[in-house]
Amino acid sequence: MSTDERPLSPHLQVYKFEWTMAYSITHRIAGVGLSVGALLFVWWLLALATGPDAFATVQGFIGSWFGRLLLFGWTWALFYHLANGIRHMLWDVGLGFELKTAATTGHIVATSSVVLTLLAWIIGYGFMGG
Repeated sequence: MSTDERPLSPHLQVYKFEWTMAYSITHRIAGVGLSVGALLFVWWLLALATGPDAFATVQGFIGSWFGRLLLFGWTWALFYHLANGIRHMLWDVGLGFELKTAATTGHIVATSSVVLTLLAWIIGYGFMGG
């Protein structure tokens, strides 16, 4: 068989959009976000061990609007990845494979990640006093 006769691998153009596709891609993006967020956490820990000047620099960055946006995204990624991990554990025992159930649990994961993120930030700001 020549290279001209080989079938092309199907790609996104041949698939109909399904929510489960979007949730799968989002799970991967959240995993990458958690890895990047871990670098911010390591920077914070290193600054804590280095001294007050380094720590003040990191705290200044984290306290900026961009730093807080990163922390907010990291919080969301944590809750999304956690909730979707629980969903995958249910799949590991054979539950939730029906198409309607898979879509519904995906919606639950997405919604719960947003609710838990907002709740965590509201509680966090409540303890900080503003």
